[in-house]
Amino acid sequence: MALTNTSAINATMRAVVWQGDAYNVAVVDLPRPTIINQTDVIVRMSRAAICGSDLHIYRGTTEGMPAPFGLGHEGFGYVSDVGSGVGSLRVGDPVIVPFTVDEGHLHTELTTGLYGAFGNGGDLGGTQAEYLRVPFGDNGLIPVPTLNYTDPSTNDSVSLLNDYVMLSDIFGTGWASLDYAGFEAGDTVAVFGAGPVGLMAAYSAILRGASTVYSVDYIPERLQLAESIGAIPINFRDADPVEQILALEPNGVTRSIDAVGYEQVNRNLTVQSDVIIRNMLAVTSTGGGLGTVGVYTHESNNTSTAPRASTVNTHVDFSLARFFYGEFTWGAGPSKPIDLAPELLHLVTSGKARPGFIVSDVINIEDAPEAYARFERHNTTKVIISFD
Repeated sequence: MALTNTSAINATMRAVVWQGDAYNVAVVDLPRPTIINQTDVIVRMSRAAICGSDLHIYRGTTEGMPAPFGLGHEGFGYVSDVGSGVGSLRVGDPVIVPFTVDEGHLHTELTTGLYGAFGNGGDLGGTQAEYLRVPFGDNGLIPVPTLNYTDPSTNDSVSLLNDYVMLSDIFGTGWASLDYAGFEAGDTVAVFGAGPVGLMAAYSAILRGASTVYSVDYIPERLQLAESIGAIPINFRDADPVEQILALEPNGVTRSIDAVGYEQVNRNLTVQSDVIIRNMLAVTSTGGGLGTVGVYTHESNNTSTAPRASTVNTHVDFSLARFFYGEFTWGAGPSKPIDLAPELLHLVTSGKARPGFIVSDVINIEDAPEAYARFERHNTTKVIISFD
């Protein structure tokens, strides 16, 4: 029998929802989730983030489940309710919600959307809501040390909560990009994209002992933030980024990272899905490694779930000869936040890593539609929705 909070039955909550039309999100009342299976955990969200991959949904370019559905897959909160089969968590425990949905010991597929993640539709909601149901809670959440701050509004406590949110997805994704590329301490690294994931990749490279990190983008504020953590900014609108990097690294860099994905743009700011892989192949030294963590979408003609799917080129062309004779290795994919949690959580709790430096705005949930619009216009870097 679940330890059910009877006051939650028939209760509602505020949630950010994609309406099914491009550039259309709203904050609405939804039923508050309750325990369905004995392994479920209900989390009262304290903080959630808007991710760059949420923008793909917002723009209507990525295939997903039929709308409307709740958005968000990054967050931190407190256990509000547990099923009778949950053994490691108690009501009140602070937890990070990883973007991946655990499938239990049998590894059966949940109908949770395109990638088995929160915020993609299907049976589960998104983290940009006051409450969230997490299946297989024992394995699907990241417990964190009990917060000892007497005043949760202090700068230190707010900063730590923001750090925790980054462990849901983008800190681990930036970290994993280096693993995919075969990174070793002392390597030189070029990170294409200085959005949230790209900044986390550059930050991770610096934490892990890269000798030099280049951050490639065109948005001045993001390049300034990259420079503030020790990366060398490369503005690709000023000149060819490959030429800029090779002028400083004549033999090329040892690792290159794609932290943008399928909506990348060229120097004219026109979407060109092959520009980054071509730049990576051109700027990476012989025997070097490439890592891709920017999201790529499936080919889709389903305008009911991706109204602007026709604007996306899902096929990327590049020189296989260059790849072959360059003796490159290439790793790609999403990160695994649960697997990375012990190492990254230790870095945060020990004070060695503060990934929350990337947060530019903390907002109320009612301001989420405007925050999405500002994020789309590149007027903000990383938005946190606070429920406290």
